[in-house]
Amino acid sequence: MHNDLAARAGDDSDLCRIAILEAIARRLLLTANYNGQKLTLAPHALFARHGDLFVSALNLTKAWRADEERRLGYFKIAGLADAEITQDTFDALPDCGPLLSRAGGELILAVA
Repeated sequence: MHNDLAARAGDDSDLCRIAILEAIARRLLLTANYNGQKLTLAPHALFARHGDLFVSALNLTKAWRADEERRLGYFKIAGLADAEITQDTFDALPDCGPLLSRAGGELILAVA
């Protein structure tokens, strides 16, 4: 069951950021449209770089050949639409690599 805030997250960029923060803090999957594709994401971190916000997330929609190949992708928050928190939990990748896509990023929140 979705809470009202998460269900409206795609309507407003502030609500989208709040939904992402909640999904990271509670380790809940997030669905969203990104560049015209419906994605299911396991968000591991929220960070800022050059004034823009990004989420480091495992894209569960992508067909990975092996579990060892799974890695974080970096998604610009401004490109996410219709973000909704699910009630499905996820386990953080054991060796998820860098949470920031490159140097100069500022980590805001990450899975513990």
